[in-house]
Amino acid sequence: MADAWLTSLITETPQQGFELAITLSRRGVKYTQPDSEVLHKLRPEYANDAGGLTAASHVIALNFQTVAAANNYWRK
Repeated sequence: MADAWLTSLITETPQQGFELAITLSRRGVKYTQPDSEVLHKLRPEYANDAGGLTAASHVIALNFQTVAAANNYWRK
């Protein structure tokens, strides 16, 4: 995937930052497994797995930490 979609980690609000963290996480999965057919085939498996959901939440949290730090934790 060569498109330049991430031009900045700076967001106006923590909510936008969290949404960016989710986008980063989802894009990471797409980069790792670019075959959408495989992704859709595997989704029911991890969607019903507590460990998989916890791992996904962890990745989002890590990305949110990165975005929050880039935004100086929205302190002005």
